[in-house]
Amino acid sequence: MARRLFCEISPLTYKISVVKEQFKRYTKWFFTKERYSKHCSEDKLPILIYSHKSLIRRKLGNVDIQLQENKAKNLSLTAPKINGIIIGPGETFSFWKLVGRCTKSKGYLEGLTINNAGASKGIGGGMCQFTNLIHWMVLHSELTIVEHHHHDQFDLFPDFNRALPFGTGTSIVYNYLDYQFKNNTDNTYQLITYTTDEHLCGELRSLNEQKLSYHIIEKDMNFSLEKDGYYRNNKVFRRIINKIDGNIIDEKLIVQNHSKVMYDSKYIDRNLIKQ
Repeated sequence: MARRLFCEISPLTYKISVVKEQFKRYTKWFFTKERYSKHCSEDKLPILIYSHKSLIRRKLGNVDIQLQENKAKNLSLTAPKINGIIIGPGETFSFWKLVGRCTKSKGYLEGLTINNAGASKGIGGGMCQFTNLIHWMVLHSELTIVEHHHHDQFDLFPDFNRALPFGTGTSIVYNYLDYQFKNNTDNTYQLITYTTDEHLCGELRSLNEQKLSYHIIEKDMNFSLEKDGYYRNNKVFRRIINKIDGNIIDEKLIVQNHSKVMYDSKYIDRNLIKQ
């Protein structure tokens, strides 16, 4: 039998481990020489690099609809904290440094969260959708992702109007699992974020045009039946194209997924099952 980690012994040891990791992050923030983005502008930068919107209330198996309503509230509280943020040359964007801890006293409600055991709930749930949006836009730019965690073991929910390739999401936990990217260019970037009644919306803007364009491509998407159930498989590539002549400069695999399906197999498209 594999030896259990300290955090797996009991709920108390788990909480102790979380506090330890949070303290390590606070210490890193205090002593770092990294320049984090902190200045916002009400004026939009002139060049739209990429825009995207994601549906706030989605059909997620048997998830309580109230958690979806609460998530809408949580996202609306967070959007103004990111909206207008400027990421200048040499600066690093940190989601948690800008948003801070999501607490009841700040108006956050209990929403859907994801952990190693699957779907759960907690105060401020739904923040992963926010970093999913940012990550998807950043993938279409020359910005450099420096911290990214994602749920790669499980396929938790059946597809419902899926707009993005499976496995391109993010996983965050205050504050030790962060989403960060760095501007290693001489261009200046800006994030615009807001919510409507139905969508979380975002724009990635810049001061100058990018010389290259970036495209995310999914390949070999299928489901396979294995000894312990169904698995979702796919590969996601990032293709870089020269805007001037249209030539492909590079195509790189950014993620390969083999994730156990955790929902009823009746929701799997039979045409996508690998024979």
